[in-house]
Amino acid sequence: MRHITIVAIASAAVLATIAPVASATTAPPAPTKKLTKKSLQPLVQLSAERLLVSDEVAAAKWGTGKPIDDPAREQQVIDEAATQARQLGTDPAEVVRFFQDQIAASKDVQRGLFRLWDAEPSKAPTSRPDLSQIRIKLNRIDSELVQAIADTGTVRSSSACESRLTAAYMRTGHALRLDALHAFALGRALPHVCEA
Repeated sequence: MRHITIVAIASAAVLATIAPVASATTAPPAPTKKLTKKSLQPLVQLSAERLLVSDEVAAAKWGTGKPIDDPAREQQVIDEAATQARQLGTDPAEVVRFFQDQIAASKDVQRGLFRLWDAEPSKAPTSRPDLSQIRIKLNRIDSELVQAIADTGTVRSSSACESRLTAAYMRTGHALRLDALHAFALGRALPHVCEA
C-alpha cells in the first residue's frame, strides 16, 4: 500500500486550502472510537494523533541542540511495539514495519517545523514542553496502535484494504483539519497498513 504517499501529496494541497495549520496547540483530536475489526478509521486517527504530538516533540527539542534523530529512543519504541504484538498474537514484523513508518513520519513533521521556525522565527515556540511527559502520551498512543493493528488483521489483508485506507486517510485529514505538512506525513505513516 505504497500509493498512500501519493494520495497524501495530492490531498495535501486540498486539505491546506480548507484548513489552518493543525498543531499541538490546537484542541486535541476527539477520543478514538472503539476499535472495530472492519474499520481502519481508528488506526488512521491514532496515527494522526501521534503526528500531532510530534509538534510537541519538535517544540521540546527546538533551540536545545538535541537532534531530531534519536536512534536509541526509536529502537526502544520499536522493541516495545514488537513485544506487545507478540503478546497479542500479532506478527511482530508487521508491527515493526508500521512503527518504522510512524517514526519516519514524526521526524518529517519535526524537520518541517524546524524549517518553518528557522524561516519565520515569530512562529517558533516560546515555551519548551517536557519531553518525558510527551513520551507518556506517545507510549499510550503506541500501545493503542499495536492493539489497532491486532484488531484489523482481517481487513488489512483483504482486497478492500487500500480503498478503506484511502477513505480513512481522507476522513481523518478533513476531521482534524490537517495542514499540508501533517497531511503529507500522515500518508508517509501508512504505507505498510495493507499487507495483502
